Amino acid sequence: MSVFLGMHQNRLDVKKRVSIPAGFRTVLRARAGEAAEGDALMVLVPSLKHACLDVWPMAAFLALGTPLNRLDTFSDDQDDMALALYGDAEPVDPDKEGRILLPEAMAAHAGLTDSVAFVGLGAIFQIWEPAAALRRRDEARSRARGVTLAAAPRIAS
Repeated sequence: MSVFLGMHQNRLDVKKRVSIPAGFRTVLRARAGEAAEGDALMVLVPSLKHACLDVWPMAAFLALGTPLNRLDTFSDDQDDMALALYGDAEPVDPDKEGRILLPEAMAAHAGLTDSVAFVGLGAIFQIWEPAAALRRRDEARSRARGVTLAAAPRIAS
């Protein structure tokens, strides 16, 4: 299974277009077979936790509906989560040069001006303002030092 790995930085042009790193495009293409024909390759969503954008392969984004559908259709929880997930979601396909156009509201949410950092998170990736991405990485590393992964697989020696 292909996953999104690493941190990569690219320039944002005046039209708010940015080139997706080649390795990330490879993963997106590999996962395209999991989505329905005609679907966009990915979905951009303003992060619910951070000042960044979450980028989901289409099939993974569609799978978010499964747990959401378990909530009472008329509950505030279901309504809030559905609006947060779907209300600002933007399906996107890269152009032939591998660039995507970042909607103005999303660029503003993430504080993106001239450069962006692509951060791999395995199943998805995020788009950050580069200095904020480094701060977030350092914060995550610091907190991760105290995490115990009881169910983590062991590597045979």
